[in-house]
Parts: sequence; structure tokens; C-alpha cells
Amino acid sequence: LGRLKLKNSDVDMLGADIAAFSSASGQQVEHDQGSLEGIFSALDAAWPVERKRTETIEIVIAPYLADIAAHRDNVGIELDERLVLKILSASYRHVSITQISTRSDLEQLAARQPDLVFSGVKYFSFDGHDVWLNDFLDLHGIAYLASGKAALDKEHDKVRAKRIMQAANVATANFFSTAPEEHPTAESIPLAFPLFVKPVDGGDSRGVDADSVVHDFESFRRKVRDIHETHLSRALVETYLSGREYSVGVLEDASSGTLRAMPIEIVAAPNRNGDRILDFDIKKQDAEAVEPVTDPTVRAQLCDLAKAAFRALGGKSLGRIDVMMNHEDVPHFIEANLMPGLRKGYFYRGCVLNLGMTYEEMILTLADNGLAAHYRYPQAGQAEMRG
Repeated sequence: LGRLKLKNSDVDMLGADIAAFSSASGQQVEHDQGSLEGIFSALDAAWPVERKRTETIEIVIAPYLADIAAHRDNVGIELDERLVLKILSASYRHVSITQISTRSDLEQLAARQPDLVFSGVKYFSFDGHDVWLNDFLDLHGIAYLASGKAALDKEHDKVRAKRIMQAANVATANFFSTAPEEHPTAESIPLAFPLFVKPVDGGDSRGVDADSVVHDFESFRRKVRDIHETHLSRALVETYLSGREYSVGVLEDASSGTLRAMPIEIVAAPNRNGDRILDFDIKKQDAEAVEPVTDPTVRAQLCDLAKAAFRALGGKSLGRIDVMMNHEDVPHFIEANLMPGLRKGYFYRGCVLNLGMTYEEMILTLADNGLAAHYRYPQAGQAEMRG
């Protein structure tokens, strides 16, 4: 409007024309007399024009397994791609779903140069070689959601993640890792009972059950062996934290680099041993209660810890930090998920309880942030390719 060179008489004439058209058409168009901006606003209100953003977004998915509900190791965020397509298509003109089955499919994606890839895939395997999607997109200057391989490797290995927390002065329970017969006697265990035992890697509380809290050497030995045989993993052994449990969603504002933390409290019913453990079965059955964090002091402590942990791991875009209080109500880092689920899990519920977001608003915010990051650092991918 500021660039239009119109005299007052032109504005008056346009206003008179609108008044005449309103009278002839029978549709009332009210506007600020003498204001060009007011006239155009009135026209927009009377005859709205569909306005959608013109960026191109591809929702990239990996092939499903024969059992469509089966866990896929190469997928960090399980998406309802049809629902995401519907949501994004309401605000963007060019949105599509792309399944990557071959290396050629991935190369064609890079050649198309979409403005944003909306995906929860971690990597694709071609001929025994893994290609990490977000790192691949970085090399081709294409915007994406979530973190790259370096950060995901840090959070996936829970021992490594805890060492990173210690180096960053983020509170976490004392710990060690072990395998069957590495600690053959009670005297060889470096921490006092009770202890908490779970797999070193993996997510969704796999390997966590009522037997994860151990009070003596024999129960310790049994749980370590179970993890080794059932999950093919070493065991992470921690000082047991008996306080309340929380999950803190982290959402990065890509335009400014600031972080928003969204804490929720998770309350599980006591198990057969009287412990409130968020185990695999409770998560799978969605049997736990989720509540807002209303105490301002606790809220501030959780937010500060989650932001510090997210930055220490090199997280990007979004993530979730799990926190447990000890017996003195001091929050401790438990683990991180830098590709949190985008269905109706803890990240979404954090958005609802803390920001009042609808599911549609959450998806659009993630897309907007992905594009904002690309506009903020538009040459990042090309610079890496040249380097």
C-alpha cells in the first residue's frame, strides 16, 4: 500500500465506486472513508480470496513392514501421513507424500529441492549401507524436522547421554553399565541398593518392567541377564530415584534460536511391588495419567534442566527430555528423545497443556519452524557440500 501513488481524490473515487457496487449487488461493504487500507480490508472481508503459502513440502515416509504396527528401527517419529497431508494442505499449496524405497528415489527427492521435508525417518538402508535422512538433506540444502545423526547417536546411547549431562553440569543419577558376570558379586557393585536397571539403548520403555527396581544382588543379576538375552543389550544401572516423574517437551523457535519448554507430570499406578514405574506395558496401554505442572518453582527447575540437556545433546527443532525427582525433590535427567512421537503422545500433550495448541496448530508450527530454519541459514547445506 505504501508504494501506491494515489491522490486523495483517487481514494474518494474508489470508495464511491465500492458504495455504488454495494448498492447494485445488494451486498454491504463497510469501509473507512478516505482510507485506502480500510477499503482493501473491507474488500477482503466481503470477498475473501484463498491465500496459501507457496513453499513445497514433501512428507517423506519409509516402506511399512508386513505387520504395519511393527516397530521400525529406522523410523524415529511414526506419522499419520494422511492426516499431516490434510493439515498442511490447508495452509500450503504444494504438499505431497513421498515414499523412499530406493537410492534413486532419494536422489530424485534431492533433485526436486523441496523447501521442506516433513519426516520422522532416521535413515534408509540401501545394499547394507545406511543413509541418514537429515544429514543427506543437510548436504543438499533442504530443510527438515528434528536432529541429525550426531545428536541422535548421543541420545540413543543412554550411557553416553548421561556422561554428556555430567560434563554439562546437568544433574543425573549415578550410574554404571554392565553385562552378565561383569559384576559377579554384591561387593563388586559400585552403588548402593536400591538400583534401577534398563537397557543401554532403545526407547519407549522397552526392557522396563516391575523387575527394573532391584533391592538385592540376586534381583540385580536376574534383570541384567534378562536385558542381555531378551533385548541383546548391555544394562544401564542407576541409583533409584523415588520421586515424581516428568516429561518436558522442547520446541525450538528457528527464527530466533530460543527454546520453549513444556513440562507435564506423568503418574503411573503402583505396580505389584508398590513402585510407580512408567514401564513398557503402561506406555503401550496408555494407562498413565498426564497432568499439568502448576508449581512455579518446580516448573522453572524442569524447564531449565530440559533446555540445558537439549542444548548439551545438540538437539534441533524439537525433542523431549524425561526427568525424575529424587527423594529430596531435586530433578534429574533420565533420558532424551530427539525424535518424539507426533501422534497423541507426551510431546503433543505438552503442547496442549502448556501452549493451548490444537493438533493442527502443532503440526503447522513444526512446519513453519522447519522453513524458518532454512531461511535463517539458507546456505548451510551448500557450504557443507563445498567443504
